[in-house]
Amino acid sequence: MNKLVIIESTGKLKKISEFLPAEGWTVMASKGHVRQLAHDGEDNLGFDIVGNRVNCRYQLTDSKAKRTVAELKKAVRAAEIVYLATDPDREGETISWHLAQILNLHNPRRISFNEISQKAISSAVANYRDIDMNLVEAGLARACFDKCVGYKGSPLLWAQNIGAKSMGRVQSAVLHLVCELEREIINFKPVDYFSVFVDYAEGFRAFYCGGSATEKENDNSSESKRIFQQDEAANLVRLATSTQHSLVNLERTKVAKKPPPPFTTSTLQQTAGAKLGFSPERTMQLAQTLYEQGYITYMRTDSVNLSDDFCTAARNWLTTKDPNNIPDKVTKHRNTKNAQEGHEAIRPTNIELPSSRLKTLIEADAFNLYVLIWKRSLASQCRSAVLNKTTVVSKCQETFWQAKGQTVSFLGYARYWHDLSAELELPDLAEGQILNPDNAQFEKKRTNPPSRLSEPQLVALMEKKGIGRPSTYSASVATLKIRQYVRLSKKKLFPTELGMRVNIFLQKFFPELIDAGYTSLMESDLDKVASGELNWQKHFANWYHTYFAPAIARARQQLPNFTAPKAQGKISATKYFCPVCQKPLEEYTYTKEGKNKSLLRCSDPEARKQPNHKQAVYFFSTKANKFWSPKFGELGSNSSSNAKSLPTKPIKKARIVKKCDRTNTKIAKIRRKK
Repeated sequence: MNKLVIIESTGKLKKISEFLPAEGWTVMASKGHVRQLAHDGEDNLGFDIVGNRVNCRYQLTDSKAKRTVAELKKAVRAAEIVYLATDPDREGETISWHLAQILNLHNPRRISFNEISQKAISSAVANYRDIDMNLVEAGLARACFDKCVGYKGSPLLWAQNIGAKSMGRVQSAVLHLVCELEREIINFKPVDYFSVFVDYAEGFRAFYCGGSATEKENDNSSESKRIFQQDEAANLVRLATSTQHSLVNLERTKVAKKPPPPFTTSTLQQTAGAKLGFSPERTMQLAQTLYEQGYITYMRTDSVNLSDDFCTAARNWLTTKDPNNIPDKVTKHRNTKNAQEGHEAIRPTNIELPSSRLKTLIEADAFNLYVLIWKRSLASQCRSAVLNKTTVVSKCQETFWQAKGQTVSFLGYARYWHDLSAELELPDLAEGQILNPDNAQFEKKRTNPPSRLSEPQLVALMEKKGIGRPSTYSASVATLKIRQYVRLSKKKLFPTELGMRVNIFLQKFFPELIDAGYTSLMESDLDKVASGELNWQKHFANWYHTYFAPAIARARQQLPNFTAPKAQGKISATKYFCPVCQKPLEEYTYTKEGKNKSLLRCSDPEARKQPNHKQAVYFFSTKANKFWSPKFGELGSNSSSNAKSLPTKPIKKARIVKKCDRTNTKIAKIRRKK
């Protein structure tokens, strides 16, 4: 009996074939999606909305898909049983449905597995099922939502002639997160403050915590309660050095810190970014390779569940290697609200596989990622770490000072996954003890603006706000970079000027679509479709008629009167005056191509429109660390001749160099100033 197994990726062909009988079984790959929505009809959407029905039309994705389908049809004719073994998620289920439709399969057997191993594949073949139409409909709905937003919204963006490539249901919401953060950074006003501390001869440092033992306003053990007046900070220092101190409170506690859960797609991308420096795309490429080679489970998941087999294998490993680290019962971790319970976390398929052997089989980056997954998976099944925490509160007059210490009494899971803060051991002390201040000082500090996000941090924010799903996280971030809406600099994401202008356009015409709450609600609705709670066609038709079509109509009506403004920067006053009109100069700080820039210009917006004011702009010179104008020279100088001393090349006249061979017209060579 001939049996055909159709999988998605060619990378899994060899490994899966090893676990199936050599005779009577054939494994072939669809090479991803073979069919997509057609490019016909209104706005090339490939579907029509008639009442509460959505009539979709499909076509082959490209010429490669055409050849693949022809090969699959030939194999189907020779097979008596066909197994559809696409990936175990919503997208994989949708691909199986498309294959069944295009190959005219009447009774396909749907199988899925979270890992490529003998046991998993044998179990899947023995427990085949029908295609889950709820998952398929969620996939079809997502395709219609995404194409509708992209194909109907993007042409309006193109009309602005700003170089924008597209807008999208997920990518635009993610762009908005980056742009809003940048706006917060630009508008942030730093505030100076002081941190006051006292060093005791007994061998520890304590920070000012206010007028009571519990008043300290933050849990940062490296600074005091914030003081905003220098005189107040100086008075505290004088008080600390001139009065007697006594220890009024000593608290020692043992704290158990639970092991972290195993990796999901999001946490893997975040951790690989922080520990290995990988981008989300690189992390997923390596994870895909590890999965296809059978070393880890499926890498697109939002679940922290682990199979009983793995939990047993982890406990057996600990029994042999680290018996004191075995918890009394198997550790179970709690999933997030929308996690797909049927899936598993990302883990190694064989915890006993020697790392020395694996290191010779795969590339270095893949090996490092595998070790990260191995350690996190094992740590999740270990005992909690036990910390000894000490809090000391001292007092001088009515002023209190606080010190915190921490030591580790039992590493537990931290033997494999170290995420504990540094140890700080306080000396042996006793309540009521008189303390001897050895030194007291204050440090001047400044509040910092919010930090820009790295790619893994943006993925974490997407997950937190419910934007996208595991299969779309890295792709959404990659799209923003490809579209040049964001730029990566020193591993941080900056919105480009184009990205900021696109965001302004979207805020004007589609504010709901880029709102994180609205986008999260759309994802939740797709989850309801996947669970059979919501009819996707009725839901999509209602969304289109009540929200999106009216929004598109309003945008088209208002578009002729709208010009996307340039992204606004931050304006602040200066002590300097315009050399043309003597009005104050203002400092304009802005972001261009992901870099912070600033210039000085006349504060009168009407005067700035005059031609002579165009020369009265001072640019920041990074070499001289000062502002300089090509016309008026260095800022603060009364002589405009300073500009002449700077190395500038004059623009030379055109010089005829030859004639064009085709038209016989003269060709001029012009040297231009740049």
